[in-house]
Amino acid sequence: MDQKIKDLILNEIDNNDVCLFMKGTPDAPQCGFSMAVSNLLKILEVNFKGINVLENQEVRQGIKEHSDWPTIPQLYVKKEFVGGCDIVKEMYENGELTNLLDSKKISYKKK
Repeated sequence: MDQKIKDLILNEIDNNDVCLFMKGTPDAPQCGFSMAVSNLLKILEVNFKGINVLENQEVRQGIKEHSDWPTIPQLYVKKEFVGGCDIVKEMYENGELTNLLDSKKISYKKK
């Protein structure tokens, strides 16, 4: 992976407490999985940054190499890779996602 791309990815992960590498943007997701994760974060009113991997093929490939995870979307919370759509959805449903947000001191809307 190109050092510039590596730095760009690390910069986004380091500077955004909640960072979602996704296809499209939070307001206009380009795939159902990206939309699902983005919507869960919106339901919880989590302040997050969406990075559109469709804008840059190198970032799209680079984030997969960075996490050693083959698919997009990818959610990072306080520099920690959380997972893709299925994992985040499951964590949302069983309460693990809000536990993670609590433990990382990320504010969200409590039910």
